[in-house]
Amino acid sequence: MSTPDSNYLIEQLLKNKLSGAELDLFLAGLHKPDAIQTYSEVLEALFTELLNQHPYQPEPDKQTK
Repeated sequence: MSTPDSNYLIEQLLKNKLSGAELDLFLAGLHKPDAIQTYSEVLEALFTELLNQHPYQPEPDKQTK
């Protein structure tokens, strides 16, 4: 499965707009190591993008040791 296909499937999954056939493709990919790696990379990129869009930066932990 190519990365554009993986991007599309994950975006549709997150939007809850996967068709039955697309869901079958996505689930079939969960049994293929190369597709799992691609899914992981796509999800990591999306997560990082969301983190970068968020303006809040947590303060360091101030617990006393």
